[in-house]
Amino acid sequence: MTGAVLSDAEVRELGSTEAGAGALAVLADGAHTRRLLLFRVLLDALDSGGLPPAQRAAAREHGALLEAADRAAPGQARRVMFYPLTGPWAENCVRQLDRGAPDHRDIGHLGPVAAAAAARAGLGFRTRVTPHRDGIALPTLGLLRHSGPVRAAELHGSGDRLVIRPAGGPAAELRRTAAGRWSSRDPRWSPLPTLAGGPRPVLLDDLDPCRVTPGAATPAGPPQQRAHWQAMWRRALPLLRLGGAARAAELALLDCVVPLPGPTATGRHTSHTRDGAFGAVLASPPPSPELFAAGLVHELQHAKLAALHDLLPLHTAGPAPRHWAPWRPDPRPFDGLLHGAYAHLALAALWQRLALTREDPVARDDAWAAHARCAAQVGAVLPALRGARPLTDAGRAFVKAMTARHSRLADHPPPPEHRVRAAAYVDTARSLWHRHHPP
Repeated sequence: MTGAVLSDAEVRELGSTEAGAGALAVLADGAHTRRLLLFRVLLDALDSGGLPPAQRAAAREHGALLEAADRAAPGQARRVMFYPLTGPWAENCVRQLDRGAPDHRDIGHLGPVAAAAAARAGLGFRTRVTPHRDGIALPTLGLLRHSGPVRAAELHGSGDRLVIRPAGGPAAELRRTAAGRWSSRDPRWSPLPTLAGGPRPVLLDDLDPCRVTPGAATPAGPPQQRAHWQAMWRRALPLLRLGGAARAAELALLDCVVPLPGPTATGRHTSHTRDGAFGAVLASPPPSPELFAAGLVHELQHAKLAALHDLLPLHTAGPAPRHWAPWRPDPRPFDGLLHGAYAHLALAALWQRLALTREDPVARDDAWAAHARCAAQVGAVLPALRGARPLTDAGRAFVKAMTARHSRLADHPPPPEHRVRAAAYVDTARSLWHRHHPP
């Protein structure tokens, strides 16, 4: 599907969870190529997807604006097109158009996507968009809030200037700063905050209406929650660097962090990725920088593995959930087992490095405990992965590299008490599994 090619050595690097910049760039390349194809499918489907004439005309106009932006300044326009949260939205629109039952709210979001791309490209343009219930949301830029119902808004872009005029309301003027941020003196405008200090700026996106469910807005976080995320990010970055060059390099794959409501009913910090949203991590507010760092590592392994499997299939297993995984109480499909083992292998390495470098005895002990548990969990499922018949040649090489990396963890074993507790934890999980899932 793409021109990106991974060497055998890069596949082994990825299997070890510690790939270099070259392999990571190939994964990103492949994901971006698939996104371009997705947009092509979406724009082509606008003429045959059951849209009423007026909506079809508006969608065509927005599609033409998006294509003009991509021709004029692809590097800028594709910051919007490749933005993780546009992926699930575009996939949802294509499904709707294929069924002949498009939702006007979802298709209408093409207007803000095209306007954001055109603004970034510096095009001179005018277009009309349909706001979401929270306001006029422009992906990667921000949100212009409105206090009452607004049926439409006109946008006029020119160079580094963008004017948004909601129907029946005053216009807001935005200016692009030297840092590339879109700012305004208008109190209705909320730009997306940036998490800085990593290999690239990462957006903290609590505004995009498609950040959780395509087309459905959810409340943005309060200012104090943004401050909490900024503080956790600043404190997590040194931990990721302590985790090794690979852990720090993986941050180049991250485009945005999407805050979720939290904590959960159990009080736990949760995180996950979304299909089609390569480069996004969704997470509840982290209670500590250590858990934030671990959550990022965990989710970036899922992103890497999904992107790799799209480029180079690792197995041919079906979706039937039949496998035991010591980190989950429910049966897992083979792909889920592979994903979980891969993520926990990276976590075992991260916690080991932190345990070896932390000076605080409590933090060091906590890191050893987490390392021992993750290492034991991975060790318990590696035999099933190694012997799996659905593995492709690339998949066997990948799992072999996982096994070698897991073996190297033994070079720095945890204290005996942590190893014993971890083994007991895995044995208990296995016993519970057999009790609830007899052969």
